[in-house]
Amino acid sequence: MFDARRHYVSLRWLALLPLVLFLPAVIAFFVDPDVAWGEYLGVFFHLSILFLVSRLDAAPWAKAAGYGWVALDVLAGILMINEIAYDTAWAVRLGGHVLAGVWIVSSSLVSRAWPVGAVGVITGLWLAGYSFVGNVLPESFLRPAGILILVWFAFLAIFPPTSAPAPSA
Repeated sequence: MFDARRHYVSLRWLALLPLVLFLPAVIAFFVDPDVAWGEYLGVFFHLSILFLVSRLDAAPWAKAAGYGWVALDVLAGILMINEIAYDTAWAVRLGGHVLAGVWIVSSSLVSRAWPVGAVGVITGLWLAGYSFVGNVLPESFLRPAGILILVWFAFLAIFPPTSAPAPSA
């Protein structure tokens, strides 16, 4: 059976998976923000982040924030799919983005690769910060964070953290 201490997939591939899943959604944000399939893809995108949260170096409280982000954003996606009031789902999503910012900034600050650290800190602060001003700024102000998170995922794939190899079974 599976061993929790063994890494079955490289961190490089774990960073590419959410990048590939989120890229069409980011394009849709610019072309057709109300596209129906976007929320479905968004749910799978966020679920793929679970693997990154578990593997990136971060304090336990920061990882908890990452898991909380995934849970809240999956919830927001399912609320949207089930046609719950947009304002309710959007508020849940923005709450999750605060937790996303905590995890992204925290895991980026311990990265040895300066591009990962720099882009991660900017991305995390943008995501979290928008949550506090989203009631006065249009959603279009959140779009750069979508592009930045794609760059961050790419940098994680290009500059994966070096760590001790996982024990083999």
